[in-house]
This record gives sequence, C-alpha cells and structure tokens, in this order.
Amino acid sequence: MTTFAGTPPPARNRAAGDLRTIRVLWQREMIRFARRRVRIAMGLVSPLMFLLVLGTGLGSAIGDGDDAGRYRAYLFPGMLLMAAQAPALAVGASILWDRQSGFLRQMLVAPVRRPALIAGICLGGASTGAAHGALVLVLAGTAHVPYDARLLLALVEVGLLSFAFTALGVLLAVCVRRPDTYQVVAGLFLMPLLFLSGALFPVGRLPAWLNAAVLVNPLTYGIDALRRTLSGPLDLGGVARGPRWNGWAPPVALELGIVALLAAAALAVATSRFSRTG
Repeated sequence: MTTFAGTPPPARNRAAGDLRTIRVLWQREMIRFARRRVRIAMGLVSPLMFLLVLGTGLGSAIGDGDDAGRYRAYLFPGMLLMAAQAPALAVGASILWDRQSGFLRQMLVAPVRRPALIAGICLGGASTGAAHGALVLVLAGTAHVPYDARLLLALVEVGLLSFAFTALGVLLAVCVRRPDTYQVVAGLFLMPLLFLSGALFPVGRLPAWLNAAVLVNPLTYGIDALRRTLSGPLDLGGVARGPRWNGWAPPVALELGIVALLAAAALAVATSRFSRTG
C-alpha cells in the first residue's frame, strides 16, 4: 500500500510501534535492575531487619512471644510495600538523569507516541518493584506467613502497587527539574502516605482526626488488600482491622480498584506533561 508524505501511518502500524517502544523501555529497566546487585541485596536486607528487629521488638513490647509473631505477620505487608516502592521511585529519578544526559530529548523526538513512552517506563518500574517484592516474599516464613498460593496473589497486588508508585514517581519527575530536589520531594510526599496507611501500626483505634487522613490515603487500601490476602486463616489477634466507613469494610477488589484509579490518574497527568520535560 502506498503512503504519501504527511499521511499518518495505519492504526495497526502505530500499535505495533507502540508495543515495540514499550518492550524496549521495559527491557532497559530490567537490564538496569539485573546490573544493580548491591541494590538488590539491600532491598532484601532492609525488610529482613525491619521484620526481625522492629517486628520482634515492638511485638514483644505489646505482649508475649505469640503477640510478637502476630505483629511480624501484621508488619509483613508493610515491608513488601517498602521494598517495592524504592526501585519503583528510582525510575522517576532516572528520567531526570536522562534529561541531563540528553537521552530524554532523543526519546521525545523519536516517531513514537508519548503514552507508549510513559507506559514502557512505568511497566519497567512496576516489574522491578515486583521483583523486589518477590525477594521479600521468600522471607514470608520469618513472619509466620505460610508458603502457599496466596503468595502468588500477593505478588500480583505488589505489582499493581509498584505500578502506582512508578506512576507517581514519573509524575513527580516531570514536575521537578533537579534530581536532588526530586529525592527530597518524593520523601516528603510519600513518607506521610506510608505512615498513614497502616503499614507499621493498626489504624482501627486511631482518633477521629487521624482516622480521616487514613481513610483518604489510597495506600491504606493497598496495604489492607495485601494483608487480607496474606493473612488468610492466620490469627492476628484482632490487630489487622483495616479501614472502615461507618463500620463497613470495602472488599479487596474495591481496594485494588482504588489503587488502580490512583495509578491511572497519575499516569494520565504524567503523560500530558511528559512532552514538556525535554
């Protein structure tokens, strides 16, 4: 078929080009992940220290050995989230370094659509975050979480959370111009979200003013979905009570939908601003 100059390519060709772009950018992030062995090791050591030291210490402070074990099981989903967020947010920082090196400008002038670029970057970040989460899931036995099919479901949920973190990181990266500023802003933005998500302490008995902040935090629902998936028949001593709206607990599917909505919104805004980052 003859294509005249100025005629847009067929939709099938555009779709194939988008998929190729997504695959290349995803492979780029996975190659980066495989080469950073020290970061992979630290991504495994840090959650292990939190589980064994913080989990055991705080668990012992609230009761006997059984309570300490239950608290480690309660803390485990939060450690999964912490392990997944660091590599996912690092993707946003890499965009800023790509801008300084000139590689980002080359991507922007390439004959590919902006949504494909963003999708490839975010899928790469989600994959690296899920890979770190998979390493932490190997430690499930230290938190008295059984090795069964629920771990696979949890890994899918970690992938969704990693995608949300990557989308937020990319959104920050297209709004911030300097890598050092990005690190500060990301820390200030995500630390309150982490603390007010129930990752480290139960949210069921918080005062009303603090409980309101917990209920509007999207990460609260991601953590609660992970915890309900992993706990199963485990007896957590009643501490695993998640977010409640007038006594009503949202189902896991709705909680994951809230996380997906957050990711989609961040992705849409980041895509609309991405062309200005060159």
